[in-house]
Amino acid sequence: MRVNMHEAKTNLSRLVAAVENGEAEEVEIARAGHVVARILPARPRPVRVPGLWTGRVHISADFDEVPDEVAAAFRGEHP
Repeated sequence: MRVNMHEAKTNLSRLVAAVENGEAEEVEIARAGHVVARILPARPRPVRVPGLWTGRVHISADFDEVPDEVAAAFRGEHP
């Protein structure tokens, strides 16, 4: 479905609902006859699996240690 900018501004909720309900695969919004935007259905988020990176990522033993000069810079102190 293609609509002009004025119609899109006036009927945005209706256009989003049409895509959401499957009444339209997408809505193209045109300005001066040229498509400038599309309303598409959201892609489903992938399922996250906790611990997927376990054993693959190694963090240095001193990861939490901040060098004195870096800590001073964050406090606004100039060494």
